[in-house]
Amino acid sequence: MTILLNHKIELLVKLGHYMLSEDQDWLLVKDRAVQSNQWFTSEHIDIAVKNIVQSFLQKEKLEAWIAQYNLPKDTKTIGLTMAGNIPLVGFHDVLCCYISGHKLVLKYSSKDRVLLEHLILKLTEWAPETAEQIQSAEMLKNCDAYIATGSNNSARYFEQYFSKYPHIIRRNRTSIAVLDGNESKEDLQKLADDVFCYFGLGCRNVTQICVPKGYDFEHLFDAFKRYEGFNNHHKYRNNFDYYLAIYLLNRIPYLSNESVLLVENEVPFSSVAVLHYRYYDDKQLLMEGLKNNNDIQCIVGNGFIPFGESQIPSLNDYADGIDVMQFLCSL
Repeated sequence: MTILLNHKIELLVKLGHYMLSEDQDWLLVKDRAVQSNQWFTSEHIDIAVKNIVQSFLQKEKLEAWIAQYNLPKDTKTIGLTMAGNIPLVGFHDVLCCYISGHKLVLKYSSKDRVLLEHLILKLTEWAPETAEQIQSAEMLKNCDAYIATGSNNSARYFEQYFSKYPHIIRRNRTSIAVLDGNESKEDLQKLADDVFCYFGLGCRNVTQICVPKGYDFEHLFDAFKRYEGFNNHHKYRNNFDYYLAIYLLNRIPYLSNESVLLVENEVPFSSVAVLHYRYYDDKQLLMEGLKNNNDIQCIVGNGFIPFGESQIPSLNDYADGIDVMQFLCSL
């Protein structure tokens, strides 16, 4: 027995209300998620939940998004390997498979199983037929298509393992910000959210800033002060101390305000507690160089994704720019 599309939308909206509620079971699940992954905090879980509900689980937004696609009449089995770097990072993929009507076999990440598993069980409680569509497995076999997210190393394994089947394989990506020196205090405070939210572990976190020659970092550091409390988080502090020691031993110049290490580096990827920066002379030349860079998930700045919104993707913002719904509808 299948669930009608309109009923699925109703269920998703109901799920959104539940996620924003003070339901005792949900509060306990969020606490358990914090205990199971030391990189997860209650604050970051609440941010992820709020963004998902506001951007994904609104009736009008869901209807407008779904209207863009011709949903498949024939159902397939989709194997989905989940990431676990930030809370509920794979929710959008699950949502796409759920709406498409395909059967979904999930391989959870051990780092982010608690929250998503509970939400799927909640959907199943309200609509028992959900159990027929969404299942979990420790190994993905005999699926018609696969979606996998992981590191560059795991992606090579996925490419080989899933090569005979339709697939989407995602690799490491990160995000950058382009500054021109005219940003307001509010802009820089919002940029701090883009950098520090989820401790910088998401692919939509800004890990490099591009600044004009002669840029004054003082106002940027002022905006970053509100995240100085991260140094009380032992895993974040360990990263900060480790890279500080490396820079000191190797006499690598750096700037710091006790919450982040700012280092000049052309590479967009940076480690936790480190933010890379690079100078540019010509913004147009800079953008031409970034345009075809497959390492970049999104660009933040005036004329790009607004400051403070890198972690608030819409339903149409697909990871790696690959339209998952179109992929699922074309099978």
